[in-house]
Amino acid sequence: MSSARHSERFAPSPTGPLHLGHAFSALTGWQNAQVDGGTFLLRIEDIDRSRARPEWESQIFEDLKWLGLDWPQPVLRQSERLPAHQEALENLWKRRIIYPCTCRRRDIQAALSAPQEGVWTTGPDGPVYPGTCRHRHSRTGPLPEGDITLRLDMAAATSATGLLDFTETGQSPRGVTGDISFAPTNLVSSAGDIVLARRDLGTSYHLAVVVDDAYQQITHVTRGQDLFEATYIHVLLQHLLGLPVPVFHHHRLIRDEAGKRLAKRDDARAIAHYRAEGATPGDIRRMIGLETSAGHAKL
Repeated sequence: MSSARHSERFAPSPTGPLHLGHAFSALTGWQNAQVDGGTFLLRIEDIDRSRARPEWESQIFEDLKWLGLDWPQPVLRQSERLPAHQEALENLWKRRIIYPCTCRRRDIQAALSAPQEGVWTTGPDGPVYPGTCRHRHSRTGPLPEGDITLRLDMAAATSATGLLDFTETGQSPRGVTGDISFAPTNLVSSAGDIVLARRDLGTSYHLAVVVDDAYQQITHVTRGQDLFEATYIHVLLQHLLGLPVPVFHHHRLIRDEAGKRLAKRDDARAIAHYRAEGATPGDIRRMIGLETSAGHAKL
């Protein structure tokens, strides 16, 4: 774990408006950095170029500044980091722990619904991949390019890996906190052969986030409890790539009246919507439970 000065990041995707859940996460990370005299960074996760829009990126800047947050310039855009992601893929390919996959979504759904596959298992990315292409293609020669997906062979990647650990200063959905150790071999069944490079992106969220966190020397990661299970994947990738493991802080989720967590389609709870109705930054803080009527932060 890095002993560097506290460094947080907020990394939204410019694919829609920021909502109250984003406000909670950004403000929590920003405040945590302020308390420690650290740095709060903004990173734009725009690897999905088919959905990223300049207008949403501009809205992100406006909303966060309106909330009172600031960050160093220039802002890092994940799409600028594709060569570094490619280098990480090359590293794993040479060790023969990733493999090409030509399955389409419909192929995976058909395989999972076949009687011999038994009950579906759901992991951090949805239904766990059934391993159709695991031994179908060669793992020698140059890193494959073109219309393919690259997956991590989870069994091969974890077979010789002992217990891994990370520090949690928030808590998991089940209330787990503190120093957490886990056997990465458990990921074979709980996560499966995760995608490290999508055919249309050349990278993936899991790969990009660990490579870019290391590049920016992020020491603390603040995010929602919905990403807690993905943390096991990220710690494994950090181990495989020789990257530092930050301290994690998973926070509660902001939910609607029905108890469902907010998504970008919830425009009625978008920060811009409340701004247009005349809300103040203090109103937003009170709505998400970060400030009492007396003005004291509750982080």
